[in-house]
Amino acid sequence: MASKQPSKLSGFVYSSSGWKYSTVSRYALFLLLAVVFYLSLSSDLLPKRYDIKEGTRSAKEITAPKQILDTNAKLKAQETAAENVTNRYAIIPMRTENLVTLLLDRIGGLNQDDTISQSEKTEIYREEIPRRANDFVLNFVAASQKAGTYSEHLLNEMQSIIKDQAYVIPEETYIKIPRLTSQDIIEMKPVARDIVTKLMNDQITDAQTARAKVAEQVSVSSLGQRTAREVVQELVRLVITANKFYDEDATKEAKVQARQNTPDVFIEQGDVLVAKNQEITPELYKLLDENGLLSKEVNYWPQLGLLLLSALLSFGLMTFIRYNGGASGFKYNNSQLLMLVLVFIITIVMMKLTAFLQTDVRTYIGYLAPVALGAMLISMLLDMTLAYFCSILFSILASILLNVQQNTIFDFTFGFFALIVSYVAIFSTHRAGQRSTLLKGGIMVSLLGCLTVAILTMLSGGVWNETNTLYALGFSFAGGLLTAVLVIGLMPFFEVTFGILSALKLVELSNPNHPLLRKLLTETPGTYHHSVMVGNLSEAAAEAIGADGLLCRVGSYYHDIGKTKRPFYFIENQNNMENPHDSIEPKLSKSIIVAHARDGVEMQKEYKLPKPIRDIAEQHHGTTFLHYFYHKALKLAEEKGVEPDFTEEDFRYPGPKAQSKESAVVGIADSVEAAVRSLRKPTVVQVETMIEKIIKSRLDDHQFDECDLTLKELDIISRTLKETVMGIFHSRIEYPEDVRKPKKEEGAIKNESERRLEQ
Repeated sequence: MASKQPSKLSGFVYSSSGWKYSTVSRYALFLLLAVVFYLSLSSDLLPKRYDIKEGTRSAKEITAPKQILDTNAKLKAQETAAENVTNRYAIIPMRTENLVTLLLDRIGGLNQDDTISQSEKTEIYREEIPRRANDFVLNFVAASQKAGTYSEHLLNEMQSIIKDQAYVIPEETYIKIPRLTSQDIIEMKPVARDIVTKLMNDQITDAQTARAKVAEQVSVSSLGQRTAREVVQELVRLVITANKFYDEDATKEAKVQARQNTPDVFIEQGDVLVAKNQEITPELYKLLDENGLLSKEVNYWPQLGLLLLSALLSFGLMTFIRYNGGASGFKYNNSQLLMLVLVFIITIVMMKLTAFLQTDVRTYIGYLAPVALGAMLISMLLDMTLAYFCSILFSILASILLNVQQNTIFDFTFGFFALIVSYVAIFSTHRAGQRSTLLKGGIMVSLLGCLTVAILTMLSGGVWNETNTLYALGFSFAGGLLTAVLVIGLMPFFEVTFGILSALKLVELSNPNHPLLRKLLTETPGTYHHSVMVGNLSEAAAEAIGADGLLCRVGSYYHDIGKTKRPFYFIENQNNMENPHDSIEPKLSKSIIVAHARDGVEMQKEYKLPKPIRDIAEQHHGTTFLHYFYHKALKLAEEKGVEPDFTEEDFRYPGPKAQSKESAVVGIADSVEAAVRSLRKPTVVQVETMIEKIIKSRLDDHQFDECDLTLKELDIISRTLKETVMGIFHSRIEYPEDVRKPKKEEGAIKNESERRLEQ
């Protein structure tokens, strides 16, 4: 509608400069996508073959094209695993602190017997103390054997170790023991028990190491009498034994378990099968032959076929996007196309990772692949129609990447599965307004995926056994949930990185609890109500012409947020109060009024609102003319008898003009809402006339020059706004007829209703 139009790409307005709109960059992205297809499919469609003979030496290194079971390596791994098993030890607590207590009790009782001489007591202790210590061990062994607590081998090992490490009390200690008094014994008991308990809490394989710590423990004890300390020291050394013993049975069992738990050893994809100059033994030749790596000649047709297939897939996508872009060309800018390429890469990588886990036996693992991931992302971030087309490409890729049959190129079992779940994902999430909807969509994918697997299993005539079928159902269900989790995680990344404003993000921004909307409601309730009404009008009008209605609604909520900085200078917030504009200069009034667009953008930047929302706030007034304050300024200049030092351009909003359909629609709805609420008893004719005047005024003022609204769309907007207005507005004060713009010398001033419209 204007003489100067920027280049357009179906529904968007673009600058002719920059990589985002470069034709070269656009085709480079499709070429990149073809390269991605080629590289991702080459390992599946281009198996390497080698012309070698048994007994010769290989001229090149040969790597495994897939995962291969290596039986010989597994046997070696089992033996290595058994050899690496460390000896197993068992901890046997014998509670020898009880033994030291028994010995001290015996000493205390015998020392009080005055009928026995000290020399006789020495002889008794010399014989009885070692015997009691040995009996303590024998009794413990007998009780353990009876209870079956420990194995026979372990108890024998324990007895042998304790016997070998037995401690012999020095002769002079037996001479000192009879000298101990009852008081000495009472003081010695807790000290001896504490030291034994403390030292035996450690894991002891060599009793001598623990006995070496006894002297230090006794020296810091509460015992003051020298003889008592010496006797306690020797008795403690006697009762301290090893408590950690080699367990032969446990060690053997651990070796058996190590052999059994040794996983299958595979020659992984990419591992070296034959090194350069290595001799081809009969075993190696057989291994190469079994895995299809032998060939008498190199065939380049597969490479050419894959190249053409990759180009065909990329060209098909490019043609589809161009066709859906209409006469204006491509529908998406290069940033969005780059995002599309990235979605393909992520989806292919997820398929490749899943395929890496597959084997000829466990083919069902392929159902774990989140094949619906790409379709769901494209549907929510770009376009549902494009997502349906891309689902076909994803199904083709899945039938190749998830195919484990070496004798076929495509496994349409996985291709059909991918197509079904992708379509289900698109259908269940393309109108998603909440993050929880993505999870529900994932559950739908899981359920329909399980149904598809069941159908394929029945059609196969029971080729799978029951266990594999259950595994397939389980993996397909998990794949749907994995798809939902990945989409939920990736959506914020794409929204932030590529500036995509998805429906989910818009719904989040429409939450009344958003700080800016709370501020708008509490500080400027009149503006808040106005914004809600504008949202209702603009959404209906935008959807009628195929624009983004949800963006218009949410953008309307924030379009006047700048008014919160000076709320009482805007008429909808002036309840029973004097209008401040009546007492200030028109130029100042104009500055305050036009500042709300700029202030709103700054506030939205502070809260990191997406650019499309900020654009609506900045562009909804465009460069419209503030008639009321201009004529007021003219009148004041006339009253003062001075020539005006301003022009009409000084009383215009700074712009920019609407750059998108959504900004233009919100601007029209904003003016319509302000105008229609002034009508006392609106009729269809009055509303229709008012709306047409507003649209014609903006059209004549060239406010739509920089967006791609057509006259037909403006007519649809007019009719839609009329229908919507009559349904939601009640009677207002009559809005007077517009007067023609007076000449400067006339200095006519518009009424209060006109001022409402300009704000």
